[in-house]
Amino acid sequence: MQLSFLRPLYDRPGPWVSVYLDASADTEDAHPALDLRWRALRNQLQEQRADVATIDAVERVVRGHDPMPGDYGLAVFGARGRVVLSEYLSAPPLRDLAAYTSLPHVMPLLAQRGEQVAWVRVLADRTGADAMAISAGGVPRRAHVTGREDFQLRRVQPGGWSQSRYQRAAMEAWHHNAGDVTAATVELAEKVGADVVVVAGDVRATGVIAAQMPERWQDVMVRTDAGSRAGGADQTLLDDLTVQTIAEVADQRVTAALDRFGMQEDVGAGLDAVVSALQRNQVDTMLIVDDPSATGELWIGPEPTEIATDPGQLAAMSVRDPEKVRADAALVRALVGTDAELTVLGPDEAPELTDGVGAVLRYVDAGTPGRGNA
Repeated sequence: MQLSFLRPLYDRPGPWVSVYLDASADTEDAHPALDLRWRALRNQLQEQRADVATIDAVERVVRGHDPMPGDYGLAVFGARGRVVLSEYLSAPPLRDLAAYTSLPHVMPLLAQRGEQVAWVRVLADRTGADAMAISAGGVPRRAHVTGREDFQLRRVQPGGWSQSRYQRAAMEAWHHNAGDVTAATVELAEKVGADVVVVAGDVRATGVIAAQMPERWQDVMVRTDAGSRAGGADQTLLDDLTVQTIAEVADQRVTAALDRFGMQEDVGAGLDAVVSALQRNQVDTMLIVDDPSATGELWIGPEPTEIATDPGQLAAMSVRDPEKVRADAALVRALVGTDAELTVLGPDEAPELTDGVGAVLRYVDAGTPGRGNA
């Protein structure tokens, strides 16, 4: 998981207000319920002595956000009187939460967000297509393509000497329209850095589009005849296939990260090894088992790589006044500051991971920390 979207949270000083709440708006009492939940969280923040200006800024986002259909949640992060980041959650959080801490409490967001797969889906027929794309950061883009050619879009049987001319005209129109759709699909795929491209709809149209796709995108393309552009068409099958395809790509990423970690044998395993590797800007991808009940802490200084399991380590790094914070918050800050990635695992995906944390390293040298040379 790329963490660059969190960078604004570490470009400015705290302390931070972090709020997670169920914002579902699909019941008659949704607005009063949201009001009650927010008031409870506001009271918690006041008890934690959060500054009123930041609480008010978060409240404006909570009360003023655009409602989504179905069940969903909000994650909002603010400091010094302004909201720096707000995110929709695809499902309500496990529990409503309000924290006022030195570092933003982002682990619940990352655990629910999971592996973010950038994707494009194009639903085509012989006259054009409707396309949508989602970037790894969740930013949506849409495109509607109307083919330039509308002559003889059906292959007719007029008979006589002109039949072959009509057939050729129809085929040429299909190919021209498919070319327009292909160009729009490639443009979207390049904009979002797509990991998968789903080409759906009319069999003849998808076949021509697939044949025209550049080789780079052929390898990540999934073609299906599910879905239709006809008004009122049921898109359930296409939606299910899209979700399944995205989930498979996400699972492949997790498996690849675990495989890379396993190839390191004992290097980079456990909290001590990971912290030492972060100090050396050595982590490529950190693995962490999601544990909402975790309460571990680490020591930090002002810089992302100033992270330690005890304050003496930071004193040796000439850090004055080290601060004790949540371990997951310190680890994520270090990952963002060193352009490293994160893979969040379920408890059943890595049951033997030491301390529930490990790191795939960018390089290994004689000083590389790990159980084998601890």
